[in-house]
Amino acid sequence: MTLRSLFVDFNSYFASVEQHEVPALRGRPVGVAPVAAETTSLIAASYEAKARGVGTGTMVGDARRLCPGITIVAARPERYVHWHHVLIEAIDHAIPIAHVGSIDEMACELVGRQRQRAEAERIARQVKEEIAKVAPGGAIRCSVGIAPNDFLAKTATDMQKPDGLVVIEQADLPQALHGLKLRDLCGIGASMETRLNAEGIFTVAQLTAASKLVLRRAWGGIEGERMWGLLRGTWLPVAATTRGSLGHSHVLGPELRNPEGALAVLKKLLVKAAMRLRREQLLAGAMAVRIRYVGYDERWEGAVNFEPTDDSRGLLHLLAGMLAAGRVRGRLLPGPARAVPLSVSVTLLRLGERAQTSGSLFAPASDTRQIDAVVDRINTKYGLNKVYFGGMQAALAHDAAPMRIPFNRIPDGASEHEAEGNALWLQSLNRFKAMAEGEHRRRERDRSGARGDKPPSG
Repeated sequence: MTLRSLFVDFNSYFASVEQHEVPALRGRPVGVAPVAAETTSLIAASYEAKARGVGTGTMVGDARRLCPGITIVAARPERYVHWHHVLIEAIDHAIPIAHVGSIDEMACELVGRQRQRAEAERIARQVKEEIAKVAPGGAIRCSVGIAPNDFLAKTATDMQKPDGLVVIEQADLPQALHGLKLRDLCGIGASMETRLNAEGIFTVAQLTAASKLVLRRAWGGIEGERMWGLLRGTWLPVAATTRGSLGHSHVLGPELRNPEGALAVLKKLLVKAAMRLRREQLLAGAMAVRIRYVGYDERWEGAVNFEPTDDSRGLLHLLAGMLAAGRVRGRLLPGPARAVPLSVSVTLLRLGERAQTSGSLFAPASDTRQIDAVVDRINTKYGLNKVYFGGMQAALAHDAAPMRIPFNRIPDGASEHEAEGNALWLQSLNRFKAMAEGEHRRRERDRSGARGDKPPSG
């Protein structure tokens, strides 16, 4: 009985929810975009769209070209969160959930006779039946993987989609993995693949044959040994994590690709981050800001350290000082002259719990926390941005930086119509934004090359 994990992965989750709630979309190609704009990239695509070459990261314009007739819908995070909780409850009727990895993935631990293959497969079928009961019609489906650990069970869910059921037993290893590509394995992205290639590892067969020492060297630490064990079916508990940073980023829409628009979005991102600090009883002692420009590979970066705080106004003053120090006189933003801003991000660092952080002896006597608390209460009760800083006006007018759902945490819905207070999709959207930014830069380089222009540089 080597089976210990049953992993559930919902197929094209966001698109599936849209198809379930709008029956007219079932059986038709659907793409989900973070905002209603032709210049952004999709965060999900239905299987009908995937069959036409459309997928996560595809630009909206390209999706329409590849798949004429595709329906593009703006993301509705509140519905995805709602269905997440409904589906969690449904799965719990079949087996308790041990760990929620994201809004569309969860792991269940098999115990006792559940570790027998026949029983594990019966539970997997029951999971699918429970989901069908709460979401009839077949739009919302899942793939189930069963294996000796969560890593392999998650890998198994990707081997058969949609609506798959794959079992990997200890005796199947490592041969069961050899048909995969390196990038098919969770934790191996482009940079990790490059590092593995430098070690002479180009296939999963070579990866599973590599020693602990080689993988430790490739990963640069203990994570390499952890991967070595996971590939062999070792049961390892989920590694505990400690939050070290908190932030937001946003790809600017065409109407905001100017210094004034970019600055307004930066301020909105920072104020939202400050509100999250207060909600989570944290203080930040450093801030990093990044600005990317259309057609430029290099980005402008600035950073500043300060006494731990969660004060919105104080952080906005620090932001203004950082930008002023980095820019040329007479310009609103730092960076290349006449460059068009593409995306902005704000990250708060050196986080510490409020209760364990002593205040500065030189802090102003006036306490701004009462004002921040009143603003937070008003915005939480009546909707974020009912009370806001004037510098955010342009971002609000264009509904910039809308709700984001990272895949590693489920929100309580208390913040903005965005539910951003719990930051449900920050990590995943960072990946989507990087795709969009890369596509924008590639297109700009192609246009410059067609004109015979000198490629821009930072």
